[in-house]
Amino acid sequence: MEIQDWVASASLAEIDSTRARAAWQAPTTNRPKKKAGSLTIAVDTTLSELFASARTIGKRLAFLCFLLTVLHSPDQARAQFTDPRTYDNTPVGINQFELAYAHARANASIDTSLIIGGAEFNLNQGTLKYTRYFSFFDRTAWVQASVPFAGLNGSVTGTSLHGSITDLGDSSYEFAMLVKGGPALSVTQFANYKPTTSVGVSFTVTAPTGQYDANKVINLGSDRWSFKPEIGISHPFGTKWIVDAYASAYFFTDNTSYQGVEILQQQPLPGVEGHISYSFSNNLWVSLDTRYSFRGDTLINGTDQNNAQQNFTLGSEVNVSLNSRNVLVFEFAKALVHQNGPAYTGFSVEYLYSWGKGYR
Repeated sequence: MEIQDWVASASLAEIDSTRARAAWQAPTTNRPKKKAGSLTIAVDTTLSELFASARTIGKRLAFLCFLLTVLHSPDQARAQFTDPRTYDNTPVGINQFELAYAHARANASIDTSLIIGGAEFNLNQGTLKYTRYFSFFDRTAWVQASVPFAGLNGSVTGTSLHGSITDLGDSSYEFAMLVKGGPALSVTQFANYKPTTSVGVSFTVTAPTGQYDANKVINLGSDRWSFKPEIGISHPFGTKWIVDAYASAYFFTDNTSYQGVEILQQQPLPGVEGHISYSFSNNLWVSLDTRYSFRGDTLINGTDQNNAQQNFTLGSEVNVSLNSRNVLVFEFAKALVHQNGPAYTGFSVEYLYSWGKGYR
């Protein structure tokens, strides 16, 4: 019996929900910086002295994050983090192209609604993203489109079931804006901007555009729509630290071709995130990341499967700005708690290229 006789689905877009921020170059030497480097904040002498004692701790935290990200050799799937510093202000008129690679080895389906006992899946995923930053009612806003392409293979321990597939995953589309602390500024204007607490909101739609066959266990699409509203707050401390907190929830439409003829439903999957990041320099910052998600029960033909999730994930990110246009990002995450959810450890490498008026 081949694994194709089994039925499952897996959404790459739900696993790769991270987004990277724009690299940019203001026309002055001392400037605030975004994802493309660390953040430099203009503060008075009193604040600088107040947080001077935190520098040693920050260096230790940064070194720990670096070890977690670069030296660890993960073998399973990556987390569903929103990137740290996502809701910092960014100059408008910026375009960003991102090419990401993720490797995963999981003991469960990569669709969080379905766990297959004894399953071992191997994933190599590439993702293309485009982001555009613009002014919306005089506030900083952005739109993003993402398309994953992956090769996936797997088997079930103790059986002869096995299979593989290479194809497109589900595409996702995001609109976001800063509702506080995010005036729309050009790159030139941003040179004099003093970072402050910012609050942002976003809405992400994942469309069922990926490969899906109800008669196969290995699928790269989920055959359903999902929607993710999120609110986030970002607060700088001194010249080195930034703390972020996010709250979000996934909402799913029904998969009406589950196992060919059944209807799979899933309750909302809420989650909260916390990030603390530290800047080594204008070109290097690191973060320590956490996420907790819960609920997300599934129903098959109206019958509750009593499989509410509890997932707690710890991760880290290293962000290296090569120059004003080019950035490398290294991410690592491990699920420490995974009740009725996939147990995973994973990593990704991302390359970002940014361009727009005001770059040099």
